[in-house]
Amino acid sequence: MQFGVFTVGDVTVDPTTGREPTEHERIKAMVAIALKAEEVGLDVFATGEHHNPPFVPSSPTTMLGYIAARTERLLLSTATTLITTNDPVKIAEDYAMLQHLSDGRVDLMMGRGNTGPVYPWFGKDIRAGIPLAIENYDLLHRLWREDVVDWKGKYRTPLQSFTSTPRPLDGVPPFVWHGSIRSPEIAEQAAYYGDGFFANHIFWPKEHTQRMIALYRQRYAHYGHGSADQAIVGLGGQVFMRRNSQDAVREFRPYFDNAPVYGHGPSLEEFTRETPLTVGSPQQVIDRTLGFREYVGDYQRQLFLMDHAGLPLKTVLEQLDLLGEEVVPVLRKEFAALRPAHVPEAPTHAALVATAGGAKDSTVHAVDDVTGKAPEGATR
Repeated sequence: MQFGVFTVGDVTVDPTTGREPTEHERIKAMVAIALKAEEVGLDVFATGEHHNPPFVPSSPTTMLGYIAARTERLLLSTATTLITTNDPVKIAEDYAMLQHLSDGRVDLMMGRGNTGPVYPWFGKDIRAGIPLAIENYDLLHRLWREDVVDWKGKYRTPLQSFTSTPRPLDGVPPFVWHGSIRSPEIAEQAAYYGDGFFANHIFWPKEHTQRMIALYRQRYAHYGHGSADQAIVGLGGQVFMRRNSQDAVREFRPYFDNAPVYGHGPSLEEFTRETPLTVGSPQQVIDRTLGFREYVGDYQRQLFLMDHAGLPLKTVLEQLDLLGEEVVPVLRKEFAALRPAHVPEAPTHAALVATAGGAKDSTVHAVDDVTGKAPEGATR
């Protein structure tokens, strides 16, 4: 099982000091969080994608490529890659390039985002959100698996004899998760392709997450990818810890009360009771997280949101120390002991290559425009 952190990259005022970080400070803080994640033994760092204030991660591949150069083991991912408003050709090329640069330490999560105005900014219609997600991913899926693609759809210009470059590392595309908060169509899409399904698992009651994952598992089995309990599931979550639970509640309360996403609504106590948000001691986080398995089954990836709502970088790094030293080692051991042998482990590039029968050189060589032949010894 993989454990890690994800960030939405918000620039938010610290309610305890009144100070708002600059964009530069926030970007550098996200990098520091990723480096700390590797230092404390976490597996995954994932960044969101936004194109509007108060968020800064408009170019995930730039950030992840920089982090790849400064890490050795950390798996780099996205908390949302906007499959609706990004060109699938550009996604195919950008993430294949990142896959090569990181030596396979990359996967990504498809999503529609949570900012309506982004659609017209990129020439799209929000009313076509689901059809765009379906059509664009169908093309992306083909671009990574077919050397030459002829394609025609509704939402972009056709492709004729198109080859996306570079080709995926070792002939194996990055693993894809489909992320959703509330759309059963996305769970269906993940199941259809045999991809992973990632439930946001932050703002909604557990019963909602339970229904979404149950649907995905049922449809995964329907499409013949394996049994329902072999489907690849990821969960989000949010925690704030101090060794003393009362200290955690006292310190986090002003951040919760003023956070743009849930401030001025339900109380902290109501929110922690009705959603997976956990504010308390490391042991409370362990107990709550182990309880997720009771309503979603065995799953492969757990990511925590730890750096939003204006929390200063120093506090976030302290949280990561607690997560890496006191929480994740226990969760690894307990989840591993509970997982049946037939339930797959979390996907990695090495595992995907092994399943594909080994690595292969996927280079596509140019064809001579005059003779129509490839260079001697080369294949197309």
